[in-house]
This record gives sequence, C-alpha cells and structure tokens, in this order.
Amino acid sequence: MDSGVSRETLCNFSRSRPRPNRRGSTSLAPEVLFLQVRTIMTSQKYREASRHLLAQARGELEAGDVRQASEKGWGAAAQMLKAIAEDRGWEHERHRHFSRIASRLRYELGDGDLYRQFRVAEGLHENFYEDTLEAEDVALDLLDVASLLAKLEPLV
Repeated sequence: MDSGVSRETLCNFSRSRPRPNRRGSTSLAPEVLFLQVRTIMTSQKYREASRHLLAQARGELEAGDVRQASEKGWGAAAQMLKAIAEDRGWEHERHRHFSRIASRLRYELGDGDLYRQFRVAEGLHENFYEDTLEAEDVALDLLDVASLLAKLEPLV
C-alpha cells in the first residue's frame, strides 16, 4: 500500500531519531517511534491532499463548476490545518476543530489575517451548500486560500 511518503522523507526521519546508546537501547520505545513515523506519514498525506485539492479547485472553476471549486478550496484549507494539527497532536476530527486550530495559529504566528483567510475558506464550504457566490468571487477567495496555504505549509 502506498503511504504517499517518499523514501527520502523516511530516510531523513530515521536519521533524525535517537541512536542506540552503549547498551544498544534507544531512548524511544518502538511503539513511540512507530507513532512518530505514522504522524509524519499522515501529516504529509494531508499536506499533499491540500495541494492537490487547490489545483482541483482551480480546474473546477475553469470548467465552470463554482460549487465544486468552492468545496475543493475549502478542502485544501482543511487538509493543511489537519496536517499541522496532526504534527502537533491537536484534535482535528470535527469541523469545529478547524476554527480552533486557525485561532491558535493566528496567535502563535501573530497573523490576524490568517484567521480571516480561514473564514474565507469556510465561506467556500458554505457556498457548496448554498450556491450564492459568483465565479469571480470564488476566484478571489481561492487566492486567499492559496495565500493561507503558503503561510501554513512551512509549519508542517
């Protein structure tokens, strides 16, 4: 099964882990090491999904499907937030968690615009159900989502 994690990432991960001491044991139990590898694999999967969804959103908009473009734009933001939350051990299983994650990151980074951009992405999610935005509005909102992802991706 393809984990979506490159061999290079796993090699870099293994090089950054504790080495055996003189007695041959490490400071990390195998279960802990497994969970850390799984977290890296999962967060990378979310990050890659985020990039893919933003590209899909742009394609859907070009094809004239504003609702699908909106939902893919929201999905791109949500997946990047999940990647960060996964790395940090924060909850990210429910929709309400995304607002908490964005708020924490706003304060951590000192970037109030980050939360505004998150809310724009959330508006795209709403548009999937309500279908009230024009294509031009969604195009502008996708620019905000792209800017949001550019701020968040270095945190993963």
